[in-house]
This record gives sequence, C-alpha cells and structure tokens, in this order.
Amino acid sequence: MPWPWRRKSRRKLARIAIEGPIASGTRKRVLKALREVEKREFPALLLRIDSPGGTVGDSQEIHAALLRLREKHCKVIASFGNISASGGVYIGVAADKIVANPGSITGSIGVILRGNNLSRLLERIGIQFETVKSGLYKDILSPDRALSAGERQLLQELIDSSYGQFVSAVAEGRCLSEEEVRRFADGRVFSGAQAKDLGLVDALGDEEQARRLACELAELDLEKTKPITFGQEKNRFAGVIPGRSLFSLALQWLKLELSSSGQPLWLHRP
Repeated sequence: MPWPWRRKSRRKLARIAIEGPIASGTRKRVLKALREVEKREFPALLLRIDSPGGTVGDSQEIHAALLRLREKHCKVIASFGNISASGGVYIGVAADKIVANPGSITGSIGVILRGNNLSRLLERIGIQFETVKSGLYKDILSPDRALSAGERQLLQELIDSSYGQFVSAVAEGRCLSEEEVRRFADGRVFSGAQAKDLGLVDALGDEEQARRLACELAELDLEKTKPITFGQEKNRFAGVIPGRSLFSLALQWLKLELSSSGQPLWLHRP
C-alpha cells in the first residue's frame, strides 16, 4: 500500500530545470531528481531546458531516464527557454510534448570533436614531444602534429556513429523519418517558430504554457497545480559575489573544459 505522501504526489506537478552546459554534474543531479519524481509517483513532469548542449553520454543517459519515467505513466513536457540546442534537443525529444518560445534558439543537431595542431608553434619555440605508445592510434589528436589520413577516417567514423544515434533519437522522439531529420540536422540553429514548422516542437509559448499543457495531459487542476522543483543546483557563491550567476556559469564552463583527461566528444553547440 503506497504511503499517503505518494497519493498526494499523484495530484501534483514536478519540475526539473536543466540549465547551462550538460556534463557529468548535470547528469548526476538530474538523474537523482528523476528518481525522486518516479519514487513519489508524480503524474507529470515539467522539464525546463536552457542549455547550449554538452557531452554525448551525459545527454543520452538523461534521455534514457526520461523514457523510463514515461513508461511509469508520468507525462513529460519540455519547455525550451532562451536556448535549447544540441544536447538540449537530445534530452527534449524524450518528452511527450515540447513547448518553445517563438524566439528560443534550438536545433544545432550534430556532433563535433576538436583538437589543436600546435606543431608549427611548438617548432618555432623549440619544443618537441617524445611519445611512447602501445598502439598506432593511442596519441590521436596529439597537439604536436597533424592528423594522419587514417586517424581522420577513424575519427570521422566515430562522429558518424554518434551523429546517427542523435538523428535516430530525434526521429523517434518527434515521429519523423530519419530522412526528414537529416534534411535539417546539419548543425544549423533555428528559432522556436522555425522549429515548430519543422516538427521539432509541438507548440509555441512560455513555461507557463508548458505548465498548463502538462496539467491538461495529466488531468490536474490548471489553476491550483503549481510545480514542485527537484534537483536545484546549489550555488556556493550566492550572496557573496555580485553578478554571481554569470560568475557561476563561467566557473561551470571552466570546469567542463578541464574535466576530461582526453578530448571530449560534444553534441555540437552553437
């Protein structure tokens, strides 16, 4: 027999916000929040997304968790904010419905892997790398030399594989054919209004419009049902540094860029 607070949750709306770059910290926070939403048996989730994208694996794990939540009969409505591109789209297409502002920036469907060829600079300042490796491709994307033809082909195959997974997720989530998705999935960005014409979003409106849609789908009281937010990110600098939101975002980006010992594979962001 479910606990009383679980029965009460069935008449309420959950909310989770995904803001900023999507990386391991975002994944851990969102997955924990989704487990709580599932445990408390909320009938609907309002997923607010304001993100330029992020790493492939983290976006895929959040996408998979949302699909599992839907299997538990929880309606998921995504609300695109200022920007919901690339990894934000990957996550968003796991929702039942997507609502975007007419001017939201979205799209940017693609995958990118970047390295730096500093060989000419290193040669000019007299720096040489000495490399001992166990296999032909172990030092791929090393900054002291250009890619070989074989390395470029290998990386292109990797990108194509991840891109195919992205296209498949969008096609399945939006009930489009992969051929239709590939026509516009070349990294370009769209406004929310353009995305609606392409079938990437269902309706134009703000977060309040998305809340109302979630209530309608879950048969909740439109006027009385207010979202309960889970998984809010703690800001350790709040109240200490003026302009802390911008400062926190800068720190987040810095941590994101330095967190990988190798080259991160990104879902392309504008």
